Amino acid sequence: MSDWEQELLTSTDAPAVVVQRTAGSSSQQTTVAAVLDELEATARQLFPTWLPGAEGITTSAGAARAAVRRLAVAHAAATAQSGPFLADLAAAALTGSTAHTRRHHAEVRARGLARVIAASFDRPGCALVLRPPDHLDETATLALAQAAQWLVDHGRLTVWIDSDSPYGIDSRPRATEPPRAEVTPPPIVTPPARPRRESRVSTRRTPSVIGKPHPTSRAEVVLEAALARRAWAAGRAWNHTVRPGPLVNPVRVDLLWKRERCVVEIDGDDHRTPGKFTEDRHRDVMLQLNGYAVLRFTNAQVLDDIDNVLVLLQQFLTNRRRTGKGP
Repeated sequence: MSDWEQELLTSTDAPAVVVQRTAGSSSQQTTVAAVLDELEATARQLFPTWLPGAEGITTSAGAARAAVRRLAVAHAAATAQSGPFLADLAAAALTGSTAHTRRHHAEVRARGLARVIAASFDRPGCALVLRPPDHLDETATLALAQAAQWLVDHGRLTVWIDSDSPYGIDSRPRATEPPRAEVTPPPIVTPPARPRRESRVSTRRTPSVIGKPHPTSRAEVVLEAALARRAWAAGRAWNHTVRPGPLVNPVRVDLLWKRERCVVEIDGDDHRTPGKFTEDRHRDVMLQLNGYAVLRFTNAQVLDDIDNVLVLLQQFLTNRRRTGKGP
């Protein structure tokens, strides 16, 4: 666990952290537009977490679209947000169409999306970790830095650029405060450079958020609610990056007890496919060779037999602590 990630996980004022891969465009405007599109995809998948009163609306049939628009306008008025944008975003979450949200000015989109993502995780703000392709040229590096600065200045986001570019992007980690109105936006900083795991997942996938179970994973949310009531579960961290060893690429795990070197994965149906199954086994072996234990449960096990999952986790962690296994 790096120092900058540890700070985000432990601070009570930490923002919700969204990790995005960028395409490395040579245009600031194109880069900003792509980042906002990915943030919007995240916000749509987090719906209805950020819109109180919309929990029971799951389809766009009948009067559902009009209902969420009314809820969004009322919520925006109570929270000093843009009512038209929030209404369009809520409707887009139901229909999958982005035709109306893109009509709003980029600054309105950036601020609105940052607010709803932060609200989904009950955090005071939203931070972006931008991960560009390796070895950007000077033009693309400048465009990325300018886009990140625009997001800080106009979207009130905290932004980190995770890059090994030699063209002037600051690589020194610095602490930043979550962005707030009337406060000077924090600087763009870069966490320490580290190897990246090659990803076969489409960039359209909802970006990971560090520190909490993902709201769109019912199994993660249910398990965290159960663990929060148990003292033996202290020390856990959700959706966190682990580097198994100095020569091993970092991997993202669902749930981690760092001191006990215990990794827990919650598997959906997609983990049954041959490609995903092979990838999981490779990750497990890499983690196990470097001292981590990997426990895997299916969504069905967590949702249908949570008591048994808790018994197994408690037993394993108790044994691990008694024998002193860990770092």
